[in-house]
Amino acid sequence: MLFLLKKYLGALLMPLPLLLILGFIGIILLWFTRWQKSGKTCVSVAFIMITLLGLQPISDRLLTPVEGEFSKRYELITPTPPENVHYIVVLGGGFTYNPDWSPSANLLSNSLPRVTEGIRLYLKHPGSKLIFTGGKANNSISSAEVAAKVAQSLGVPPDDTIALTEPKDTQEEAFEVEKIIGKSPFLLVTSANHLPRAIVMFEARGMHPFPAPANQLAINSPLSPWEKYIPSSFYFSHSERAWYELIGSIWYYLKPDNTQPLDATIIAPEAIDAE
Repeated sequence: MLFLLKKYLGALLMPLPLLLILGFIGIILLWFTRWQKSGKTCVSVAFIMITLLGLQPISDRLLTPVEGEFSKRYELITPTPPENVHYIVVLGGGFTYNPDWSPSANLLSNSLPRVTEGIRLYLKHPGSKLIFTGGKANNSISSAEVAAKVAQSLGVPPDDTIALTEPKDTQEEAFEVEKIIGKSPFLLVTSANHLPRAIVMFEARGMHPFPAPANQLAINSPLSPWEKYIPSSFYFSHSERAWYELIGSIWYYLKPDNTQPLDATIIAPEAIDAE
């Protein structure tokens, strides 16, 4: 119930629904009340904010501090990478499941860049395993299983993929990953704008993630003038990501912990194999 409340409330608190609600309130005031000035103000603010948040200079200015140091690839932000990488954890994101589609088409929004970055790092570290996380939502299979299918369709052996199908949010993902790898160092792959929050949740459990950002969005390289100064839904989505991470961080500190710390010492699978 708490998970559904978070999803519905979070969706309503995103910029587009909020501004549309404000705009509709303004229309109602204009058509059905005497509060004409208030109605005009509501409609004007909604219209202006939708326009501004769809401009690249503004949206990426909002997103840049969220991505922070993770606006670069793994190799450029990790001066002393682990010598032997045993696990690469790829956090779940948007997905659906239509078996008639090509596998990668089922990964929506931020998910496909995460998976492709995970595969790139897997190829750099022979002998490693890919751990995918994410629950089912309303689909017949989970986000983790969809991601694993995509990796396997691109040549990753099934034995090198692990799908954790229970987690519904990042905090639960950290809890489930810890059951598999304990405190062993690992590469943590997620969107650059999500990494600051994800790192906090994994480190709160005493784990040792090396950040491996994917899906960098804030653009600081040259763009054509029409790309920068004409409002676009693409850049509006960048504003949404900045707002989403702010809401997510606030929720993390307000909500009760839905996981429990592990009491027993966990032995990583490779240690068991060695015995």
